[in-house]
Amino acid sequence: MTLPVDLAGVLAAHSDEHAIALAVRLGRQYLEFASNPDREAKVLLVQATGRELHNLTRADFDAATMDRYIALCERRRAREPMAHILGTRDFWKHSFVVTKDVLDPRPDTETLVQAALEVPFARVLDLGTGSGCILISVLADRSGATGVGADVSEAALEVAAQNVMAIGVYERCVLVQSDWFEGVDGTFDLIVSNPPYIAEDEMPTLAPELSFEPRIALTDGGDGLSCYRILADGAGAHLNAGGWLMVEIGPTQAGQVAQMFRAAGLVAVGIRRDLDGRDRVVVGQKPL
Repeated sequence: MTLPVDLAGVLAAHSDEHAIALAVRLGRQYLEFASNPDREAKVLLVQATGRELHNLTRADFDAATMDRYIALCERRRAREPMAHILGTRDFWKHSFVVTKDVLDPRPDTETLVQAALEVPFARVLDLGTGSGCILISVLADRSGATGVGADVSEAALEVAAQNVMAIGVYERCVLVQSDWFEGVDGTFDLIVSNPPYIAEDEMPTLAPELSFEPRIALTDGGDGLSCYRILADGAGAHLNAGGWLMVEIGPTQAGQVAQMFRAAGLVAVGIRRDLDGRDRVVVGQKPL
């Protein structure tokens, strides 16, 4: 793609409205692969200028700003996720810090948050907490509840700690480095998890954006079900009587995971669907 040597000068020669339109059109050329190139170009323009779109004027398009804008567009053209470029992702009711060290929170996972908030709990455990989006979301909506977020990745826990502080649940939340249940003490009313559930042989078929996310958060390196076996087997010892285990699943895994829950002695096993009607969460309760 050939750009004018004095791109800022070209934009400055037009009206404010026309300059913004030209900048967006330029960004769109980098983002043709996206489902909504115009929207992404506008988001990146706001990121580059530090000003909302409706407040922009042609004076904002100086050379340094346009260099930042083009650099952001090039990163996105390389299929780097928008959340990594922006540094945040909106999830449930909050904005979460997101880096290459954690899974990018997705709307599908809000199904797990919603299911968790449908049951009573005073103490919750989030295994494989990543950014902390699930744990923090349920704690923020359940005043007085406390929680533990566990992750094997120290880098992920550092991101979670930023979100715990920013969203204001730090007094009710503890983060621990743990390989699933190994470093977790005590019992809980609710255990939630969005474990790596993509099978190893499915990895080559994923969208390019996922190559920027931690592999350990995407796949178990096997059939995509090994983490559910660990969760089902260990839940009984870490749940209070009447407590719940809730996990996000891939859309084809509901039957197998539900059977694991039943085999582990859980009752009231059920499946929750996401907004697209796909199986997304399996729940089960420890008998009273």
